Amino acid sequence: MNTLELIKKLPKAELHLHIEGSFEPELMFEIAKRNSVEIPYKSVEEIKKAYNFHNLQSFLDIYYAGASVLLYEQDFYDLTYAYLKKCHEDRVVHTEIFFDPQTHTDRGVDFEVVINGIKKALADGEKEFGITSHIIMCFLRHLSEEEAFKTLEESLPFKDDIIGVGLDSSEVGHPPSKFKKVFEKAKEYGYQAVAHAGEEGPPEYIWEALNLLAVKRIDHGVRSLEDDKLMDLIIKERIPLTVCPLSNLKLCVVKDLKDHNLLEMLHQGVCVTINSDDPAYFGGYMNQNFIETAEALSMSLEDIKKVAMNSFEASFLKDELKDKWIKECQEILS
Repeated sequence: MNTLELIKKLPKAELHLHIEGSFEPELMFEIAKRNSVEIPYKSVEEIKKAYNFHNLQSFLDIYYAGASVLLYEQDFYDLTYAYLKKCHEDRVVHTEIFFDPQTHTDRGVDFEVVINGIKKALADGEKEFGITSHIIMCFLRHLSEEEAFKTLEESLPFKDDIIGVGLDSSEVGHPPSKFKKVFEKAKEYGYQAVAHAGEEGPPEYIWEALNLLAVKRIDHGVRSLEDDKLMDLIIKERIPLTVCPLSNLKLCVVKDLKDHNLLEMLHQGVCVTINSDDPAYFGGYMNQNFIETAEALSMSLEDIKKVAMNSFEASFLKDELKDKWIKECQEILS
């Protein structure tokens, strides 16, 4: 079996996916027209040319412009269902998607509209493709903790539909400690906790996410290698890192995929996973991330299989389902 065959065959869980970041230009145009919303691009090609980011903020500017066309439940349904079709193509059998309520509620779109559209699409995805899923609500870290508390309160009627809270948006200058109280309250309500840390921000942000926010896994975390004590903890405690290689490349976190530290961390014993982050913007869904990373880092078939197995270990799936998928991964190369 060669690398491509293995990647296509392996079941995978995606743990770092922003549903707003799966917004393909064609669908963006279709929904903009349907909702009579003007966007600052005259064509699909013009949008694609704008996808030449030099850092996280330059990406976020266009990300929020795109999200502005999402107004109704059907829009969020269409967005989510389009992503699930990509999952089905890539043998992603479980996904834990992020959504950013504040990106929409700040524009006057009700929380209920957003969550219902996403939730209905996920239900249909399970029915039609057998894809299981969880929803994680993220707080935007460039906004205040007070505003995060408002979003937390808005989420409570839908608590049974949301498994956890996360932290995303502009990392530098917005440390996890800024959101310590709201994460404590979220945990009281029974939410799991994850957070973006150590992408552009320093290893100290990862420490804060672990110690102050009590997160179960770190989203990105590629700067962990800069701190030996942090690496020791991550390895010993099997704290997962949801790494997004093509995102790191596109946002200039690494200059060349061959320089990525994913394989080094994997070989040191880190529970590292591969994910697509914002695939419409960063040039690839799950399998494309696996393929390009495996090629750039000369990953062995066993390395690739281990990353897929890690994705289930790191997920919020029940143990019996984790075991089922891990066993299937193991048997593929046995």
